[in-house]
Amino acid sequence: MSVSKNDIKFVQSLRLKKFRQKYNNFIAEGEKIAGEALLSSRCKVVRVFALPEWLHENAAQLSPIQASAITEAGENDLAKLSGLSTPNKVLMVLEVPQAGELPLIHTALYLDDVQDPGNLGAILRIADWFAVPQVFCSPGSVDVYNPKVVQASMGAFLRVDSQEIELETLLRRQPELPVLGAVLDGENLFTTPLPSSGLLIVGNESKGIRPATQQLLSHRIAIPKAPGGGAESLNAAVATGIITACWINRV
Repeated sequence: MSVSKNDIKFVQSLRLKKFRQKYNNFIAEGEKIAGEALLSSRCKVVRVFALPEWLHENAAQLSPIQASAITEAGENDLAKLSGLSTPNKVLMVLEVPQAGELPLIHTALYLDDVQDPGNLGAILRIADWFAVPQVFCSPGSVDVYNPKVVQASMGAFLRVDSQEIELETLLRRQPELPVLGAVLDGENLFTTPLPSSGLLIVGNESKGIRPATQQLLSHRIAIPKAPGGGAESLNAAVATGIITACWINRV
């Protein structure tokens, strides 16, 4: 089975959120991510496009997938399918997992209109590293299944539960849940007591946490700048990593 024009059109359409929603599918590229997807039960594999040598090397892992879903592709085919400047050996189309029942939160992250795909992917990796099981996103945040997010997450999207939901919906279910957020006038992260559980709010890259969301914070914290530090602010993912490391390791 060879790569067709319809295949190319379909895969390219999945770069847009409206078509990911329409087909309930998304793209995952690269040997590492594809290898993890084959071993994960989180996302069903819909299509596989890969170089012959990759298909041969991974024949055992591919055996449960219907042959009609697997397409041998040349480098030129993958270049047409791929959104990367240097295409990988394999591109997969995966099914977006159904959102399960809303879990009771012990420790989780909430992204308040985070827009940069690289930041969201990095934040998923941070959550994966520190065993934070959920990353919730506001409706205004970048889509978790944006190809750039998936690529930047390096497979973390397969291990961290992510779903789009209003913050108020979460807090109505758990009204006593501590809500942490980094703000300019917050208490020193390294010295102030932190709760053993809660929801950490990650703000927008340029505007920070929205004023309406700030009203819901129970713990206002700040990462202190070192004497002589000149940067105006920290990258959203970097700040998330610092706060999560301090919070998780302290409790």
